[in-house]
Amino acid sequence: MLSYQHAYHAGNLADVHKHALLAQALDYLTQKDKPLSYLETHAGRGLYDLSGAEAQKTGEAAQGISLVEQWFGADHPYRRALTAIREKHGPSAYPGSPLIAQTLLRDTDHIHLAELHPQEHAALHYTLSAAENTKVYQKDGFELAQSLCPPDPRRGLILIDPSWEVKDDYATMPRFVGTLTKKWNVGIVMIWYPILTDPQHKPMIAAIRDMHPDALIHEVAFPPARKGHRMIGSGMAILNPPWGLTDHATALTKRFKSL
Repeated sequence: MLSYQHAYHAGNLADVHKHALLAQALDYLTQKDKPLSYLETHAGRGLYDLSGAEAQKTGEAAQGISLVEQWFGADHPYRRALTAIREKHGPSAYPGSPLIAQTLLRDTDHIHLAELHPQEHAALHYTLSAAENTKVYQKDGFELAQSLCPPDPRRGLILIDPSWEVKDDYATMPRFVGTLTKKWNVGIVMIWYPILTDPQHKPMIAAIRDMHPDALIHEVAFPPARKGHRMIGSGMAILNPPWGLTDHATALTKRFKSL
């Protein structure tokens, strides 16, 4: 949705959940000396300033990564990405998932990023497109995924992370994922979704479970960022989860329960 601006929410607890699991999955994939494809349907701008007016207005990063970064040791891939990006962009820099992926992946891997919002796309292009292995598209992410799948190389991962401000996304996501996996049955598919006071995600997740009984469904709860805030948790539905990711998700659950 073109009105959504992630700068207000960058580094919040949902980002921590999503990015920690994404980094772990990418770390697993890069342990093999074979190139891979990374696709993202709703990439955002890729890099955020946690000292900026947007982040300061909501305070979500202060309750997110700034509070819980110690959960992750120096050798955790999420922490490694944060360290490398801050060294390049400054101590208040926070990466979106495209920059985390670009930081952890190799020159031989192929990165495809979609972002429809004109300003967010321009920022994304500025930050990431200099790398020869990265292509940035100003295009609807669902359309791009369908056009590229199966990607070359076929080994790889797609992150699907819409704003969820379009309510039809909940109804159409299972069908979209079903079509995608028929084309690309070996790809790791990661779908992030918010857990709201009105649990709109439940029918969607039930449908995904029916179609993909081996999917990893991982949900964490956390306090609302402020009074009246509707998001009270974060979910990830992961199809073809890489080996060991369930254990990492379980460890993350214990961390969130400590909040």
